[in-house]
Amino acid sequence: MVAGDRAVGRKPSLRGRSDGKAASENAALIDIPRDHLLDRALHRLPERRRILATPPQGSETTAVHGDAGLPYLGRVLQYMRWGPAEMVGRYRKYGPVTVNTSLGIDRVLVAGPEALDEVLGRRRRDFGQGWDYFIGPFFRRGLLLLEFEEHKFHRRIMQQAFTRERLEAHLAALTPVVRASIERWVPQGGNAERTVQLYPTIKELTLDIAGETFMGVDVGPQRRQLIDAFIDCTHAGLAIVRHPVPGGKWRSGLRGRKVLEEYFTAMLPEKRRSESPDFFSGLCHARSEDGGVFGDADVVNHMIFLIMAAHDTTTTTATAVAYYLGKHPEWQERVRAEVLALDAEIDGAAPAIDQLEGLRDLDLVLKESLRLMPPVPGLSRRAVRDTEIAGHYIPGGTAIDLAYQVNHLLPELWTRPELFDPERFGEARREDKSHRLAWLPFGAGAHKCIGMHFGTFEVKTVIAALVRAYAWQIPETYRMPWGFNAIPAPRDGAPMVLRRRSA
Repeated sequence: MVAGDRAVGRKPSLRGRSDGKAASENAALIDIPRDHLLDRALHRLPERRRILATPPQGSETTAVHGDAGLPYLGRVLQYMRWGPAEMVGRYRKYGPVTVNTSLGIDRVLVAGPEALDEVLGRRRRDFGQGWDYFIGPFFRRGLLLLEFEEHKFHRRIMQQAFTRERLEAHLAALTPVVRASIERWVPQGGNAERTVQLYPTIKELTLDIAGETFMGVDVGPQRRQLIDAFIDCTHAGLAIVRHPVPGGKWRSGLRGRKVLEEYFTAMLPEKRRSESPDFFSGLCHARSEDGGVFGDADVVNHMIFLIMAAHDTTTTTATAVAYYLGKHPEWQERVRAEVLALDAEIDGAAPAIDQLEGLRDLDLVLKESLRLMPPVPGLSRRAVRDTEIAGHYIPGGTAIDLAYQVNHLLPELWTRPELFDPERFGEARREDKSHRLAWLPFGAGAHKCIGMHFGTFEVKTVIAALVRAYAWQIPETYRMPWGFNAIPAPRDGAPMVLRRRSA
């Protein structure tokens, strides 16, 4: 099996060649699978060549070419089925800039480090945010959906809720919540075991964490209603029917938005009256150096977006880390050893930030899991004026999809990118430094994830509790069946047999 990738016009790289179970577990992330009837049917669809727009007379740019895919749907079915393999396939066939039609709109797919650098670096003022089309009605005016000076203003205020002092307080609060919850997953008793649907189980845990650290409340009996509301909002972004028809995802997303608005609005008066260490209170009382504050609508909008982003991305990342630790028991043992060593050092207390940061092997595994399965595998932008990307003409108003996960899988940037190899992030190799945009699971530039540090600490806390309490090994024949909607999630819920460790 050859799972390597190459940029158009370059000779194939032997660094991408590998065989054996280590390579095959990630093959579907790079090469489009053909085992399933649906995969074969999608692969056989005829190409419909499309040119985005003819460059103006006298322009030295070239037109963007690509495949329009199915009428109206474009290539959205291929993406939802194959995810990164679809994006890598477009990059292989058409190069770093290509037409990528979906849901009736001609979009431009941009991949590769140099092309992405033009959008995020050299010509960044030519591009505003492009998320409104997907999630605007459901997460309106969240930080990700603001741009330029307004984004800068809101981010400056919001930073006050993400200071290191507040993060230390949040970490101290979430650690006992995580440990107590995970301890309940398997009955007590030596070597007791239980099959757990890991993805939905972690999802409930992360909402509990959000309630504790973001809102300062016990979510309690409303947990299921809130989880369903967040799921409906996130899944609505790729709804094929983008109108509120009965039974449709779009209508469910709008209904979920209303549930969330009512929930947070009801909590606002109390949060305004008192100060507590949670993020909700922090947003209510945050004030920038020039006196800027958030109004009630801003606080509600930011809370809805922050909790969606925090608990959905954390769930996917923690599930991916647990999967790879189950596939690679030697790394599970390494991570467990350093977690238990830290426990002995601090006598089981909640670790401080610098102590979590010192868990080297866990840090390497987390970074490698984020390389292979980032929870937000692309960024969305919009050309605010006529511009160009890598010599291609981009008319103003064009929707741009930045497929940065392709960068995570290129043999020009990574040694044997199809392998799970956490040591590639170690100081001796630092392959993530091969290009400044080689690894960017938290985005880049002005819109880089504001909660990246908190999210990292949360995932490390969850995984530390897992390896402390349980051991698990995933059968060699099992491959995580990732599905790609707004945020990647395992289609089977990620069943894992957790065995309680002997004390």
